[in-house]
Amino acid sequence: QVQLNESGGGLAQAGGSLRLSCAASGFVFDTFHMGWFRQAPGKEREWVAIILNTGNTFYKDSVKGRFTIDRDDAEKTVGLQMNSLNPEDTAVYYCAANHRGYDFLTNEWRYFGRGTQVTVSS
Repeated sequence: QVQLNESGGGLAQAGGSLRLSCAASGFVFDTFHMGWFRQAPGKEREWVAIILNTGNTFYKDSVKGRFTIDRDDAEKTVGLQMNSLNPEDTAVYYCAANHRGYDFLTNEWRYFGRGTQVTVSS
């Protein structure tokens, strides 16, 4: 069964950095697109950064230049380096997986982890 286990969330000050990691299992990792989504209080869950099985990356406009997504197919992990954090980045962050045969620029992905809280103080 598919499992996505996030780690690395926590509290940061504005301008600071955090790195999230996700360990995946239960599927053929290199045939899946991987992504990070977030859900802020009172808002819908939305994608933030996507890395295709080919290695191509996509970012939400508000995080471009600040966040970097990466993947290690051998280790079956995906990471999100978050720099220059601001209070608007406060949310629960979810690791997600979607088979390469499906659309990826959508919030409707097939598999999600349980999420990790990121809180940025001003």
